[in-house]
Amino acid sequence: MKGVLVTLAGLLAAQAAGAQQPLRLDTQMFVERVSTDINGRPRRTLASPARLSPGDQLIVLLHWRNDGSAPLRDAAIVRAMPRGQEPDLSDPAMQVSVDGGAHWGRIDQLWLPTPLGGTRRAVAADITHMRWPLPRAAAGQTGRISYRATLR
Repeated sequence: MKGVLVTLAGLLAAQAAGAQQPLRLDTQMFVERVSTDINGRPRRTLASPARLSPGDQLIVLLHWRNDGSAPLRDAAIVRAMPRGQEPDLSDPAMQVSVDGGAHWGRIDQLWLPTPLGGTRRAVAADITHMRWPLPRAAAGQTGRISYRATLR
């Protein structure tokens, strides 16, 4: 599996008690291609996201590592939702924000103001940021989080 490996040091940060943690984060992104094999069955493959089209399914892998000398406590990986992508919301650990990270929750718990002074439920297209709380991580500990998104 080859893909684009982008180091997002500084762009994606951990949040813990108001201070940044020594968390290294590397991201890999793939597009899932579905084709039909010779027997007429669907075949799924992962490809480089060099050529993307609306409706493509993206698979994003977030590899994290505690590079500090102390354990991480109450940390989270926060990722801005790229424009034109709509995340799969089935991960129960993922929290989302529709206001740039000021408020967090599941999508069915979030509301947005309407132009006429009312409110409406937030939908996946409103998401601005995603967050995954991390377990207590010892120095040198690593982990991986993955999510899917659809290109609009």
